Amino acid sequence: MIAENVKVSLFGSISEGLYSARIGTGSVSNKSAYVVTRKKIKEYFDGVVVAVAEFEGLDGERPIVSTYGEVFYEPELRKILSRLRNIKLKSIRCLYEKSCGGIIFYKTRQNTKILLVKNNNGRYWSFPKGHIEEGETEQETAIREIKEETGLDVTLVQGFREISEYSPFGKIRKRVVFFLARAFTDNVKIQEEEIDSYIWVDLQQARKLCSYDNDLRIIEKAELTIHLKV
Repeated sequence: MIAENVKVSLFGSISEGLYSARIGTGSVSNKSAYVVTRKKIKEYFDGVVVAVAEFEGLDGERPIVSTYGEVFYEPELRKILSRLRNIKLKSIRCLYEKSCGGIIFYKTRQNTKILLVKNNNGRYWSFPKGHIEEGETEQETAIREIKEETGLDVTLVQGFREISEYSPFGKIRKRVVFFLARAFTDNVKIQEEEIDSYIWVDLQQARKLCSYDNDLRIIEKAELTIHLKV
């Protein structure tokens, strides 16, 4: 259902940017839906399912539809759907996911080390990151996730912001915003519920251990910034 192109008929406006509707085509044909949008829309339009939600007191899943080209992440969708009267959101799965994290480095007179982590359900080395929460800035999310996953207090290096975008399962579209984060100790305390293992490595080793092109590109940018600014 997620990412499916559909034809939509509006029923009525619930609040600004939120409408009740019915889907007329696709695997979810003749199904009630909610429309979220930042645009002016007509009574009938073509859209895409950007999320699937369950609500307390309503049977089954309810598609959340938007117009083509609009991107909504979970915190914003939760905020919009909270305007529904007498209906409480129970769960939601989104087409677009946004996370923030950090390339953490620890610099001494002898060398510079980068922190890599491996998630409990992951096979590859990467960087600490996590989903952005409602009301947070990207920087706040990165600092919080780094603290939760590694126990480290960090300072973000100004001017460094790199984006990694990918679709790991074909449909879900992930965007990760990475910041360069300076740690002042290498004493890591991992969040065992999320992180399986960690390793401090130099920049050359980091390039050997990381498998994805996006990660390698970000390591190169981080190395240049460390040499020029730190």
